[in-house]
Amino acid sequence: MECTVSWTGVAGTRSSMGFVAETGSGHVLVMDGAPDAAKPENGGLNLAPRPMETVLAGAGGCTAYDVVLILRRGRHDVRGCSVKLTSERADTDPKVFTRIHMHFTVTGRGVSAQAVERAIAMSHDKYCSATIMLGKTAEITTSFELVEAS
Repeated sequence: MECTVSWTGVAGTRSSMGFVAETGSGHVLVMDGAPDAAKPENGGLNLAPRPMETVLAGAGGCTAYDVVLILRRGRHDVRGCSVKLTSERADTDPKVFTRIHMHFTVTGRGVSAQAVERAIAMSHDKYCSATIMLGKTAEITTSFELVEAS
C-alpha cells in the first residue's frame, strides 16, 4: 500500500496547511488544518477534514466494512450500517486518541442482536487493522442499535 501526500499551500499565506493525498488505488483525499487566529500562517482555511479526522473516519469505515461483511457471510439480511464515532485526544503532543466510542446502527430484516454483537467483536478483535492499531493508545468502546427494515 502506498500514498503520496503533497502540500498545496504557499508559504506565508493563510492556506499554508492544505494537503492532497493520492492513494495507491488512484483516489484523492483533501485535508486542511484548522484556522489559527493567533498565527494565521500556521493554520488552514477549514476547507477539508483535518488529518486526524480522516484517521477517525478511516477507522469507522474499516470496522463498518467488517460488520457488514461478517453479517452478510452469516446470511443475515442486513440493509444498512452506520457508525458514529466520538473521541477524546491527549492534551499534550503527541495528541493521540485516548478514547474512542463507536455507536453502530444496523438496519436489517430479522437480524439478531447476538449476530451484530458478534460481528462488532470480530471486527475489533481480529479483522479491523485501524481499530486494533488505534487500540494501542485509545480505550475503544462500542454500542449498537438494531432497526428492523420494513
